[in-house]
Parts: sequence; C-alpha cells; structure tokens
Amino acid sequence: MTKTITSLYDSYEAALETVNELKRHDISDSDISIVSADPPGARTAADGTTGNMVDTGVGQGAAVGGVVGAGAGLAAGLGALLIPGIGPVVAAGWLIPTIIGAAVGASGGGIVGALVGAGVNEDHAHVYAETVRRGGAVVTVRVDDDQIPTVESIMARRAVNPEQKATLYRSTGWTRFDADAPPYTEEQRVVEKTTVRQTPPPRN
Repeated sequence: MTKTITSLYDSYEAALETVNELKRHDISDSDISIVSADPPGARTAADGTTGNMVDTGVGQGAAVGGVVGAGAGLAAGLGALLIPGIGPVVAAGWLIPTIIGAAVGASGGGIVGALVGAGVNEDHAHVYAETVRRGGAVVTVRVDDDQIPTVESIMARRAVNPEQKATLYRSTGWTRFDADAPPYTEEQRVVEKTTVRQTPPPRN
C-alpha cells in the first residue's frame, strides 16, 4: 500500500536538502515532487546536475508535465511554471501535471486542488500554497508502508509547522490562498524569511 506524505519548508534550499536525503534512502525520483517559489534561473537539481529551466505559462505547462510524466526524473524535469497568485515556481515531479491541469480548469487554483488531491486537508493546502507564494517550498512523496517511518523522519527535520504558519498569516488578516493576489516580490520574501521563525511540526 502507498501513502502520500507532504511537508512544508521555508526555502528551496531546505526542501532540496530533504529531497537529497530521501534519494540517499532509495526513494525514487518518480515518487518525489518539489514546488518552490524561488525565481527561475540556473538551478541545481536534486541529483546535483543543472535542471532544464523551461519558462512556461500555466496554459503551456503541459510541456514540463510531459517531461516529468515520461519518467525523466527530477534532474531533467526541473523547470519553471507560472502559477496564478504565486508567479514563477521551480517545480518537478509527479504532482506537477495535476497542478497544471487543475490550474487551467479551475481559475488558477491548481496548487490547492493538487495538494488536496494528494491527501492534504484543504485548510493546510491553502497554507502550503500561501507559503510557496511567500518564498517557501513543498515536498510531496509517495511511499510504501515499510518506508513511512524513515520518510516521515527525514521530511520532518527541516519542515515548518503549517498550523503556526496559519496563525501567523491570520494575525495579519489573511484567510486563504488567493490565486488573484499579486505574487510576492523578492524583497517581500526576504523580509518574510528574516522575520519568521517556525518550529517543525511533530512527527506523525
């Protein structure tokens, strides 16, 4: 039986370190997805090679989804997408075609719908999407039962707590991820990362 595990990170770097550790424990590229709001550009993929930065709009995103869906792995599939409300994201993995498909068919709400479809409860999915918008990252892994304890431990190490994020965001009037909101600027993301300190969530 397969379980899907999703964790939230404050940066692409923390998410990438998590992906690298998962790979060292024999988790396949085809079972890992990563989505980060860091600006597209020259980027080191999860296996240490330079990823293929394909600049696409949401409507053109099937090109990246096709590469990933063909089993090319994170290195070849790492590319750039534009997600409404977030802007450019660096993304790869099995979740990406779902994000693209949902975004095209649901007024740009693709990332929330894709996360809910992967088993994240809707409240947390909105927090995850908002955190990506503010410069964070999400890693989602499909894992067999016998791998669950190891994968949960690895993913929790650098993760941030979505409940704490929700409390922080709501204290400023935020209620849910808005695909029509303007993307954060890089300056706003820097402020967010330097003023927010989260403790990791408890292990499941």
